[in-house]
Amino acid sequence: MELLVKVLVVLIAVEHVYFMVLEMFLWDKPYGLKVFGQTMEQAQASKSLAANQGLYNGFLAAGLLWSLTLPVEVRDTALQFFLTCIAVAGVFGSMTAVRSILYVQALPALIALACLTLLL
Repeated sequence: MELLVKVLVVLIAVEHVYFMVLEMFLWDKPYGLKVFGQTMEQAQASKSLAANQGLYNGFLAAGLLWSLTLPVEVRDTALQFFLTCIAVAGVFGSMTAVRSILYVQALPALIALACLTLLL
């Protein structure tokens, strides 16, 4: 179970690095426009907000990866914190932006949290 939790955490961290790159660097590029289904005008108007959001996703990824390096006595608490932050952000995003955020962001974090809870 511990290996499963670590694999899930790394996958979620990689996913958030991907979100960071999309939001910080590709927001107004053809790929970013396609992924987010927006026009160049929309992207340019929201570019600084997207970059800020991307930075937060990068911090979440860094927090997850950092947590894995901590001593076991504090590792699980740190993982619970960062996974909970991601789950809450995903639920909020699904209510305020796009419903699919619930499945892409919140659900993986909730699955990892459930596995981590079973491990404890």
